[in-house]
Amino acid sequence: MEQEIKEKIQQLVADLNKYSYYYHVLDSPIIADKEYDALYYELVDLEKQTGYILPDSPTQRVGDATREGFSKVHHETQLASLDKAQTTDELADWVTKIKEKYPRTRFTLEYKFDGLRLALTYKNGILVQAATRGNGLIGEDVTAQVKTIRSVPLSIPFKEHIVVEGEGIMLLSELAAYNKTTDGPLKNARNAVAGAIRNLDPKVTASRKLDFFAYGIPVIENKTFATQQELRQFLIDNHFLVGDFFEIRDTVGEIKAVIDEIDKQREVIDILIDGVVIKVNEIATREKLGYTIRFPKWALAYKFEALEVTTYIRDVIWQVGRTGKMTPLAILDPVDIAGATISRATLNNWDDILRKKVKINSLVFIRRSNEVIPEILGLAQDFPDSIEIKKIEYCPSCKTRLINNGVNLFCPNKDNCPDQLKERIIHFCSRDAMNIEGIRDKTINLFYNELNIRTVDELYKLQASDLAGLENYKDKKINNLLNSIEKSKHIDFANFIYALGIANVGIKTAKDLARRFDTFDDLKSATATELAEIRDIGEIVANSIIDYFAYPRNIEIINNLFASGVEIIYPKKAEQGKFKDKIFVLTGTLPNLSRAEATKMIEDNGGTVSSSVSKNTSFVLAGESTGSKYEKAKLLNIPIIDEDEFLSMLK
Repeated sequence: MEQEIKEKIQQLVADLNKYSYYYHVLDSPIIADKEYDALYYELVDLEKQTGYILPDSPTQRVGDATREGFSKVHHETQLASLDKAQTTDELADWVTKIKEKYPRTRFTLEYKFDGLRLALTYKNGILVQAATRGNGLIGEDVTAQVKTIRSVPLSIPFKEHIVVEGEGIMLLSELAAYNKTTDGPLKNARNAVAGAIRNLDPKVTASRKLDFFAYGIPVIENKTFATQQELRQFLIDNHFLVGDFFEIRDTVGEIKAVIDEIDKQREVIDILIDGVVIKVNEIATREKLGYTIRFPKWALAYKFEALEVTTYIRDVIWQVGRTGKMTPLAILDPVDIAGATISRATLNNWDDILRKKVKINSLVFIRRSNEVIPEILGLAQDFPDSIEIKKIEYCPSCKTRLINNGVNLFCPNKDNCPDQLKERIIHFCSRDAMNIEGIRDKTINLFYNELNIRTVDELYKLQASDLAGLENYKDKKINNLLNSIEKSKHIDFANFIYALGIANVGIKTAKDLARRFDTFDDLKSATATELAEIRDIGEIVANSIIDYFAYPRNIEIINNLFASGVEIIYPKKAEQGKFKDKIFVLTGTLPNLSRAEATKMIEDNGGTVSSSVSKNTSFVLAGESTGSKYEKAKLLNIPIIDEDEFLSMLK
């Protein structure tokens, strides 16, 4: 083989692995997909011609053949499970016992991933084996499957023998995207990743677009660490995904505060987690604490209450939304999830029913999300008495024949459908909209039936005499309601936009629109091109906005609102903002500011806040215990500032 071709293959492998690292781990591609593909297929051709294939070649990520079975792997050291706590008292007891012996101990907090635990072995910097945890002593060889995970490095800078422990994960966004394209939707992210990695065909694994998050190093030669923080940094330096959440705390109160915050946020995190792992940060202290027969004494898993259970569907009713969209709602046998009794769950749309193959009297998986109505994930089991769910043809509110729009059914009777009219008023009065206190579902039904209220502008015509004749409306309640309506007349631009109930425009998009346009008239007359220039606004959202303002009845209602005294409070002009056109990313814990406070200060001064670092990021505002965002910013030479520098910029 000519040396020149061999060197070309080596260079292609090195380049492609670098591009894959930037794309899949740093989420910051430095080459176009088309260019990557051209280089990849050039490598494929050269490997076929020569038979020279490097062990870390990206062509080895997907095996060609289905395997006949998994061989057993004896782990070099036992992969211990963790002791668990579900109460503050249990957590406090554990921390107190350690602190009594070692008062200076600090504790790290990381997500407890709910996926499939894996151990990856590297020799001479090359991935040579991947295995499931199994029983901790013996696992299964899933090397071919794990090689398909693009965030798993096939080679690393560290050249000594090392075993890296972590979790195979399917991001919830990837699960949702996958389920839209398959006739057999996956029930949850945990089952999805386990089924993918333990599938004998690596191509099935590759189709799931999994990730691997590293958190431990049970075996390593000629290298030691002083702390978990140092160990984590080593993983980052060797191109592993570790996740953005990593905190260090000293006391039970501080630890519990972080856990409570994560418990509140876990429904918006793109990773399925079921708790928080607390570890002693100092390795020397860990060695002194040692192990029980089953667990390390220096680590504890604080488990959240389960958000996923099974129960039976007993009926399905159809709800009409403010845009006319029909949403099927399953009536369930009541079941407890995280302290709440759940008796209803959404099925999203008719297409969702067909894909998930659920029926009345079938057993289904449900998951609670964001403290709102739970979602049915999929079928667990059906029975001889299970009944197919029927597709409705007419609106249950106004009896108008429904129309199909993509995967959804809609009622086209937007001006006279009772449920649509009521839902628009409820949305208009909600907290993130006009924030009119005292107007909720029951109130709207009363106003609709007794006062003939049909549109939001009619709320501003209400008088005390109109309300006095209603059941349970006394002087105090009447005055409170009228005062709340009067107070709502002075409304921030973003809240007013959101209150209009434009299809596909949530509160974030409303804020983006309020920052982009100086006046309401500017927004009303915006073109599709102008709207599409705004970050995160695509063709569908732009068309929804244009269609809304093109409908004469909407303009009539808006004009009536202004005539009634509604006045928009416009934000500080972006031209005057110190952060105009600047994009910030926040990472770590700031000393004095909460993330919400820092975000508001940035937005009030014309800037925007992004959740991920890219080449377009202007600044990374970093506090303590930063994660991969900090490292990515350093790699991309993005300016990194602390809280003091941030506040100085505002002066």
